[in-house]
Amino acid sequence: MINYNFHLHSRYSDGNSEPEEYVLKAIELGFTSLGFSEHSPLPFENSFSLKNELVDEYVSVIDNLREKFSEKILIYHALEMDYIPNMSTDFDYWKKRCQTDYLIGSVHLVKPLGNSELWFTDGPKHETYDQGLNDFFGGDIKKAVRTYYHQMNEMIDTQKFDIVGHVDKIKMHNKDRYFKEDEPWYQNLVDECLSLIKEKDLIVEVNTRGIYKKRYPGLFPDGIALQKVKDLNIPVIISSDAHSPEELNLGFHNAISKLKETGFTEVMKFANGEWDVEEV
Repeated sequence: MINYNFHLHSRYSDGNSEPEEYVLKAIELGFTSLGFSEHSPLPFENSFSLKNELVDEYVSVIDNLREKFSEKILIYHALEMDYIPNMSTDFDYWKKRCQTDYLIGSVHLVKPLGNSELWFTDGPKHETYDQGLNDFFGGDIKKAVRTYYHQMNEMIDTQKFDIVGHVDKIKMHNKDRYFKEDEPWYQNLVDECLSLIKEKDLIVEVNTRGIYKKRYPGLFPDGIALQKVKDLNIPVIISSDAHSPEELNLGFHNAISKLKETGFTEVMKFANGEWDVEEV
């Protein structure tokens, strides 16, 4: 049983509820620990990231919850860092500013070379993905996906963090329309990225959000990519990337079954300031 979740968003970023509602739900579910990971502040107006003027309030609220519920659940505060070349702030700055327990590093907004606009590859609408593909890359899916993975690799190579968030989420809105995941050019990109993750001794998140939101039939990562994570002995952690309290453990059974099927016997868990393994 996975009785924790270290990737979730409250109303301080793009979640829909107060932090305490997540804590109460987690206790109801029998969780032993919970980590808040709002989207990091970004230097432009948007609807999904933590606002700079609310950073101190966010840290204070989570710290107060940690104390209030200390006898029932362990609570941590973190950030899901959005990496955008030459735009996002260095991860170390926010780690120190917020005194985070850990950091997740993710790419949601892809910056095309020589273009100041950003390709939003996430969210509920595949039309946004399609429009960006056409507007910024002239419909060239190989160029677009390479740009995503190169940005991911740059983040892994230049920033300090703990968990790589939904590493292959670029496939979500593809839906086998533009490329197949077993194509050699795509697998070469996955190989390069996973090799760098292994080199940097990072944890790969196994993210269930695509399944329960019905945006993708599998995990991030899944299939060939997940098998490669196992073959490289890269540690993994299960999360639901919850945006509401009701989503805290959604898809966990899918993830556990898939991990066992792939040959995993352990997952990572954060406790008392350090990462440790437990049986899956």
